[in-house]
Amino acid sequence: MRRSRGLAAALTLALAGTCTAMGLGLVEEAAAITPPVAFTADELPTWQANGVVWALAEAGDQVFVGGTFSAVRPPDGAAGTEQEAVNFATLDAATGAPTSCKLSFTVGSGTATVRALVLSPDKATLYAGGYFGAVNGTAVSSLAAIDVATCTVKTDFRPAFAATVRALAVTGDTVYAGGDFLTVAGQPRERFAAVSAADGALKPFTANADEPGRAVEVTPDGSHVVLGGDFFTVGGTNSHALAVVDATSGAVTKAYPGFIETNSVVKDIATDATGFYTGNEGTGGGVFDGRIALNLSDFGQRWRDTCLGATQAVLPYQDVLYSASHAHDCSGIGEFPDGQRHHLLAQPTTATGKLGWAPDTNDGIGEGIGPRVMAVGSKGGVQYLWVGGEFTTVNGAAQQSLTRFASTGDTGAPSVPVASAVSFKPGEVQVRWRTSLDLDDSTLTYKVYRNGSATPIATVAADSLFFRRPQASWTDTTVTAGQSYTYRVTATDAAGNASALSATASVTVPNSADGYPNAVRTDGAQLFWRYDESALPFVADSSDGNQSGVHLNAPALRQTPGAVSGASTAIGFNGTDTQVYGDRRQNVGSTYSIETWFKTNTTTGGKLIGFGNNQARGSSQYDKHIYMTNDGRLVYGVYSGGTHTVTTAAAYNDNQWHHVVATQGPGGMTLYVDGAQKGTLGFTAHENFAGYWHVGGDSLGGWPDRPVSEYWAGQLDETAVYPTVLSAAQVQNHHTLASAPADSVVEVQAAEDTYANAGAPSTNYGTSGSLAVRGTSFYASYLRFNLPAAPAGTVLKSATLSVKTSTMSGAGTTDTVSVLPVTGSWTEAGTTYANRPALGAPALGSFAGVPEGSAVQTTGLDKATVAGALGSAYSMALSSAGTDALWLWSSEAAANEGSPKLTLTFGAP
Repeated sequence: MRRSRGLAAALTLALAGTCTAMGLGLVEEAAAITPPVAFTADELPTWQANGVVWALAEAGDQVFVGGTFSAVRPPDGAAGTEQEAVNFATLDAATGAPTSCKLSFTVGSGTATVRALVLSPDKATLYAGGYFGAVNGTAVSSLAAIDVATCTVKTDFRPAFAATVRALAVTGDTVYAGGDFLTVAGQPRERFAAVSAADGALKPFTANADEPGRAVEVTPDGSHVVLGGDFFTVGGTNSHALAVVDATSGAVTKAYPGFIETNSVVKDIATDATGFYTGNEGTGGGVFDGRIALNLSDFGQRWRDTCLGATQAVLPYQDVLYSASHAHDCSGIGEFPDGQRHHLLAQPTTATGKLGWAPDTNDGIGEGIGPRVMAVGSKGGVQYLWVGGEFTTVNGAAQQSLTRFASTGDTGAPSVPVASAVSFKPGEVQVRWRTSLDLDDSTLTYKVYRNGSATPIATVAADSLFFRRPQASWTDTTVTAGQSYTYRVTATDAAGNASALSATASVTVPNSADGYPNAVRTDGAQLFWRYDESALPFVADSSDGNQSGVHLNAPALRQTPGAVSGASTAIGFNGTDTQVYGDRRQNVGSTYSIETWFKTNTTTGGKLIGFGNNQARGSSQYDKHIYMTNDGRLVYGVYSGGTHTVTTAAAYNDNQWHHVVATQGPGGMTLYVDGAQKGTLGFTAHENFAGYWHVGGDSLGGWPDRPVSEYWAGQLDETAVYPTVLSAAQVQNHHTLASAPADSVVEVQAAEDTYANAGAPSTNYGTSGSLAVRGTSFYASYLRFNLPAAPAGTVLKSATLSVKTSTMSGAGTTDTVSVLPVTGSWTEAGTTYANRPALGAPALGSFAGVPEGSAVQTTGLDKATVAGALGSAYSMALSSAGTDALWLWSSEAAANEGSPKLTLTFGAP
């Protein structure tokens, strides 16, 4: 297992691998996915059936497919025509295309189906069970033996099963069957039986069950048979859904009364060298739908995975248990809550925790179950995990009933990170992103690029799963106050597949600490949502806790004005279905503080913030919350055997910004509004459950003064959660700092720019996409900015100039480039070398050389000079005394590529 590494700057990782395309041929070798997973999540082109696949088996580079279908067809978009295939097909393990072996399973009346396929130990004989009366016209009775080499029915194997055979297992001399039958060859054999592998003669083995058998598996030593199904008794012994019996007599060796819920059944059983595993399905409430691992040594339970979602198949392979289900709630084992269905999962054979492998199907046709059966085939040294069922899509693409995944050739790149950047004090920028999704790699490498450079400034490793994508972050401590920076992030998997770069995240470093957010961070917030995002669906955490959030149903972004002074924005909720929920499942102790700002005129109330056990669905456990009543009063509540609340006397639905803080600790519960204490309660207990923070809505059933709406209609801002009790002084300080003057940043693009060239003294370059600077032979670039006046009550605190080198070879320079005032007149359209304007002194700033590679370069400018020109047009020039040319993008560059820009920071005097 790859060791998980912490987040650290400049962590150098050597990544190797190839990106291999997969077609209908053999798959080339490629770098491995995250161990111990053995297969990629990239589906391979595979012929598909027009019905349901119930059974799979593999031998001699072939995969045998059984089910209820009449034809197979090529993958969507591939060449070829549909072929008749009556409930059976044989496909090449490596290409996924049909082989020459063709068998038709039919019945005189009713619907024929193949429900079970199993190979003899030497893989020379294929046994097929189901409901059918003939194979290629040869009479059989729901169980047939096929010679693999000749693809013909073995006519000397003639058992007679009176009803459907649903499960098969085989040893060297015996075939064990389970199903709906009550007799075999005219003899009583209720739901389980054994026949000779050679001729189908009935054996003495008797394990009569009162309800259908659905799974049969022989232990590796051949001495026992594990039975699964709907039954409540086996051989007269109470044992629901699961039993271990003697392989010769069928006598019960191990019974499991009360072990599996009465409304659940066993759908599949598989073994490895150490144990056996069950896949379970339930109906109704309080069911068991997950997986159980049991030891071979004593047939006792090793672990139980209580995920809900009807497990249909289990397959242990190289110490990993792969499963097919529609798992939708794994909260019982500390994983994802009730919500989206996930159809293919992997976990160690030793534990319940899910691994980083999660390709997916839809529910599909029939019962809407999705995948139903799994098998491993191999060819040319490559292993293939085959999956069959009733699905009609795989990983979002059209594909019916059959798919497969290879042990090599990982081609799927991680999803693109969604990055943002913030700076609350001089010398520090927090770059953060929600970790990416990769369906077969749980450990990804993230590269952080600054100012458009092609060389990463930091490399960070972080773990993520499809249901656990924590925020990752990196702090840049090499930034200069007053200067602007841009950041982009990319994700790479173990095979070297890289995502595209994230969208650009821009930030200006303040000249002094930003009072409100700096105080929230200093006071220890472990979740701090500022709601400054410009795009859905992720909310960044501005604390060091890396607890990002997820927008649900598109709340309104960047609402202004926000609750605190400065450029930060708020978020708007519709009171119907919008909210933000946390990415991280956690337990919250009895000591904490929750804080947010709110603004509303609602008369239907709603939950502002709270803790609940679900994410996108309403929670069934919920407390530690603040909600508003219909008449605008605030309620802070905690649950522990009953509801315990503190309620304000006054209403706050006046459409003004208000600040609310709720704390609980050894001293009990306290509620503050607008910096003042509004109520206390000496209650210190709480409900201890794992869950997620919710903002804007969640369940409120059973709480006093319950509002009409559980969802918030209004705006929220600056939500924070602390693992400590904020003091009254800290609460008051936060309220005061919200209205303190804050720096404001104005970015000004060049209104005009051009350059002069001594080699072409009469040529004007005003429409060129480039600017150039050199001392000999002479180039100089001229920039004009229309400067704004300082906002009322503020002064200029800093001014910086940003330019970006072009992508041409040698665009950088080793020479110092000075930023000089322009004293003469000029125009973009009319300036040439011959009539270029005069330059003044002293220099406003300088670049001490510019490295190669297209990247943004920034220098500070003389504040007093720029301040004196505020409210007017101001010109400056880039000049050098050296011989190494610098090439930059101009404002005319395609897509406004890095055009020259001034960043002006204004603040209180």
